[in-house]
Amino acid sequence: MHFKLLIVFVEDDKTDAVMDAAREAGATGQTVISNARGEGLVKSKTFLGLTLETQRDVILLLVEEHLSRKILETICQAGEFDEKPGTGIAFQIDVEDAIGVAHQMASLTEAVEEEL
Repeated sequence: MHFKLLIVFVEDDKTDAVMDAAREAGATGQTVISNARGEGLVKSKTFLGLTLETQRDVILLLVEEHLSRKILETICQAGEFDEKPGTGIAFQIDVEDAIGVAHQMASLTEAVEEEL
C-alpha cells in the first residue's frame, strides 16, 4: 500500500471543519500543529508594531494514495481555499515508506477497494 502526506495550512477557526471533512472523505487520522504563522502575497498589516494576523494550524494527514485526491479536494471546499484569499493551502507529497499504520490497513483496504 502506498501513501501520500497531505499538508494543510488553515485558519484556526476552520480547523475543525477541515478535519471533519477529511474524515468523511476517507482520512483515518490527523495530526494538528497549532499556532503556525505565515505570510502570503500580501504582507500582514501592523498596528503600533503589533502584527494583525490570524493564527494558522498545520494539519498532517497520512492517507492512502487512491484516496488522496478526493480528500484534498474535500479539504479545499471545507476550508474555502479557492473562494477566499488567505484562508489556507493544502498540498500532497509522496511518502516512500511508513510504519505504525498497520492497525489502519484493514479499513484502508476496504475503502480503496470501494474506490477502485
